[in-house]
Amino acid sequence: MKRILTTLCALAMAAVLPATALAAEPPRVFYPTSVTRSEDGTEIRKMYDLGPEDDPAGIPRSGFEQGGFRYTLTDLLQQEAPEYQERQHTETFTVESPSKDMETVLGLLPQEREFMSEDGFTGTLALRLDTVQVEVAGYGSASKTVTATRSYPNLSGQDTSYIPKTIQDNGRTMTLQTIDWQTDNTANVDGYAIGDRYTAVATYSGTATNSYVTGYNVTAEYAGTISRIALDRVRYVAIFEGSPIEPIPPAEPGNAGDQESGGAFAFNWLYVLVPLGAVAAVGGGIGLALLLKRRNEHEEEDTE
Repeated sequence: MKRILTTLCALAMAAVLPATALAAEPPRVFYPTSVTRSEDGTEIRKMYDLGPEDDPAGIPRSGFEQGGFRYTLTDLLQQEAPEYQERQHTETFTVESPSKDMETVLGLLPQEREFMSEDGFTGTLALRLDTVQVEVAGYGSASKTVTATRSYPNLSGQDTSYIPKTIQDNGRTMTLQTIDWQTDNTANVDGYAIGDRYTAVATYSGTATNSYVTGYNVTAEYAGTISRIALDRVRYVAIFEGSPIEPIPPAEPGNAGDQESGGAFAFNWLYVLVPLGAVAAVGGGIGLALLLKRRNEHEEEDTE
């Protein structure tokens, strides 16, 4: 029995809740950005600027009275509303240069550059000379063979043991390659001129490695104004046509009841009937549940 009572109450409340939820969340209403009225007052135009995601259902369409005219919506026009937008922009560009000489660097940088952003802005940017910077891009190395000579005079004989096999030259280790022997002094032995003093001229070789700059990176900033024509707004024009409001003739004495029924005040019974219907639905459901509960109790008593 309790389950039946709970189900009936839930059904009764479900009949009322949808109307309450709709009343709690009214649709979004848009307001006009401008309003124009014709000279004779027979037409009013209201402009609404909405975004692409906005629902035009929120534009008011109901009639209204103003300045002795009663206006009724006759048309709702949709127009594209292009908007001019601009902003300041700075962009950094990088170029490669074989030299750090400023004349060479400036020859690689144009005075102006055409620019287009990802979001559609375009414009001409001018070079800012105070932002030009030159940095080394990288280094390379090169090796070559170098030689050096050493003289060793006043040697008693042409003996290579007197000659060093390696030497140090400018921080490089050099290796002996050749020896040129020169006679410094001769002696006359049995009528023959025989050398008794020698000078050794030794030639050494080694490898020299030099590093060098492979190039330069030049960076510079360009600045200027960029702009675009944006089509992200939609304009709606609500056109209302007006007709003069006819004055209501004064009521004759003794016809106050007729004046009330003639339209000076019209009571809308829906404002009373709708809430009463909801209350009746809830009350009927609860009454039915109580009736079923009472019947069940009587059946239990009869059974006992």
